[in-house]
Amino acid sequence: MAESLKAITEISLVRHDEIRLPFPPPLGLYIHMPWCVRKCPYCDFNSHEAANLLTTNGRVNLQNTDSLFAPYIDALICDLEGSLASVWGRNVQTVFIGGGTPSLCPPPLMAKLLDAVRSLLRLSADAEITMEANPGSFERERFEAFAATGVNRLSLGVQSFSDDCLRRIGRIHDGSQSHFALDAAIRIFPRVNIDLMYGQPGQDLASLGSDLAAALHYVDKGLSHLSLYQFTIEPNTVFAKHAPACMPDEDLLESMQWLIESNLAHAGFEQYEVSALAQNGQRCRHNLNYWQFGDYLGIGAGAHGKISDHQGIRRTVRRRNPELYMDSLIPESGKQHYTERWLAPSDLPFEFMLNVLRLKDGVPSHWWQERTGLPATVLAQMANQAVSKGLLDQNPTHWRASDLGWRFLNDLQASFLRDTP
Repeated sequence: MAESLKAITEISLVRHDEIRLPFPPPLGLYIHMPWCVRKCPYCDFNSHEAANLLTTNGRVNLQNTDSLFAPYIDALICDLEGSLASVWGRNVQTVFIGGGTPSLCPPPLMAKLLDAVRSLLRLSADAEITMEANPGSFERERFEAFAATGVNRLSLGVQSFSDDCLRRIGRIHDGSQSHFALDAAIRIFPRVNIDLMYGQPGQDLASLGSDLAAALHYVDKGLSHLSLYQFTIEPNTVFAKHAPACMPDEDLLESMQWLIESNLAHAGFEQYEVSALAQNGQRCRHNLNYWQFGDYLGIGAGAHGKISDHQGIRRTVRRRNPELYMDSLIPESGKQHYTERWLAPSDLPFEFMLNVLRLKDGVPSHWWQERTGLPATVLAQMANQAVSKGLLDQNPTHWRASDLGWRFLNDLQASFLRDTP
């Protein structure tokens, strides 16, 4: 105990540039596309409604996106070029193009972007390249063109197959579009994920069961990954100001979680992260790298990144507003297009455990020293306290939440905050 307390005290005296990693962690690339057809009332992501994409009959007009995306793609390439020094010589194992709605980008411009990624970075030959898409703007020929650019994994924001549920949460698509987009995506892309939400306004167990049954219908066709998110009311959203009616209570949410786990386990899906379930060998490699405290270069408006080097570990954030982001990348502007924050050694116990404990299997304990550059003694007292409370498995070679810790994950993660008694 005395040794652990001494280590915690001494770590507060260590500067970020005194951290020494034995080798850099795996590296991914995140690219943010900020525009969408219409901002959803529950969404707190950095997404911005593009003008004139939604027609009077509720359909999406994809003919007007070239002028919107062309200067933005140029800015992304400029951002990437300016970031090369921070990742020089490192292999990029995954690319994730998120948003917003990246599938609004014209395929030729997406090809230009990915060609630049390949020419500027050491992209692994087997790199996973994921793109997010919305069923409301799905066109078969357009998505075949995306696949031709090298996108090999599509993440489709279905959220529900129920017209009533989709209307209540303000989505622009309906259930039939969800089915059409998913059926086509499975035929076009080698790997497909769909996002579903549970605990939506007015949703009951029967409605959720119908959504799960609809999704599992596609398993035999090739669907192998599902992301299940609990619907929440986030600050600074439309729903935060005008709360929807008929939100499910805690008892119903618990029943919904049980229904999800039992139905998907029966269909061969394993929950490997708080919100992610996959069949064998189909886990999302890019997101796994986040949760395993890997590195990722983030480019695009509002994109976050985490980079480890000889100076320590830093988190970066690009300017949120797309226009200001693009303006700041004009060479003569003299403006900074991102901010950065070096992680203090005393921040790392929480930063590390906040991510790795989201994984059902946890991680080997030696990853702490490999990915933070700090000795295991720094974590010893906090880990022992979590074990004594029954929240962390009692295994010195592997850190994983216990069954109780999984149920109270926020409490377990918070126990690694500095100054936590």
